[in-house]
Amino acid sequence: MNTSRLSGSIAVAAAAGLAAACSGGADAPTEAGAATTEAEALAAAGGGEKEKCYGISLAGKNDCAAGPGTSCAGTSTVDYQGNAWTYVDAGTCETIERGDGSFGSLSEIEA
Repeated sequence: MNTSRLSGSIAVAAAAGLAAACSGGADAPTEAGAATTEAEALAAAGGGEKEKCYGISLAGKNDCAAGPGTSCAGTSTVDYQGNAWTYVDAGTCETIERGDGSFGSLSEIEA
């Protein structure tokens, strides 16, 4: 196989991935292996119907997006951050107990 063609293909693929990560369409992960988009976070959550559940993530353990000042998966800064979400099985969010005795929410939780 032509190694220069293979090297060129790898470079193009790497450039496309970098462009997507920097374009705002997807945020760069904060640690190796972290999901970078909602689609990747959903895929990582496994099969079946899923829903976003706010306020249940431990610091650094949220799925994609945690509000202003954060980028994507693993960027929540405190346990049970109200604007950080994690995918859970559909219908279970509001039964998941938070550390303070309250429960997860299907919408952002105000501090």
